[in-house]
Amino acid sequence: MPTDPVLVDPVLADPVLVDLILASGSPRRRELLGGLGVAFRVLAPGIDEVSAHTHPADMARDLAEQKARAVRALPGAAQALILASDTLVALDGLVLGKPADAAQNAEFLRRLSGRTHTVYSGVALLGPQGMNTAVEATAVTFRTLSETEVQHYANTGEGQDKAGGYGIQGLGMALIARIEGDYSSVVGLPLGMVIRLLRGAGLPVWGQA
Repeated sequence: MPTDPVLVDPVLADPVLVDLILASGSPRRRELLGGLGVAFRVLAPGIDEVSAHTHPADMARDLAEQKARAVRALPGAAQALILASDTLVALDGLVLGKPADAAQNAEFLRRLSGRTHTVYSGVALLGPQGMNTAVEATAVTFRTLSETEVQHYANTGEGQDKAGGYGIQGLGMALIARIEGDYSSVVGLPLGMVIRLLRGAGLPVWGQA
């Protein structure tokens, strides 16, 4: 990624220098943001991902804000525009985090099997003028899974670094019966919301401010 991204404002003849930082080490978020045609660099925040909030939507927003502030404190980021996101999977109001191992991954899948859960993605955009935040909620319904399917998917290891223990963009798509809402939010970065926030901060996306 370029260190000093240059974006061309469609109205102005001179290029506008914008330092956009993605506060995430996730390759999935990097790929999604890259598809918007904006130049950015990556700085991964170092936080414990602990929130005092109990509702999953509030937790997702709070953690996104924590990530943005953590990156703001890093050298060279004081005047940057910082984009951070956090995605949580909740079933019956209880957050299912990243499983510790294949056994816990299988346990998560059994609980999600045949049920509808909610994926919350909190997004924070922190700039010199302040913080803007929003939360996207998407309903995801699993097929009823056999024990053989549960064990097979858990043993692939795909879900062990993902909230809820599955990746909708990978083999995990075969677990899904229905999705209501923003698919990109379930992957980890709700693009419609991100476009709105970036344009609101004056950053052109696909040539439109």
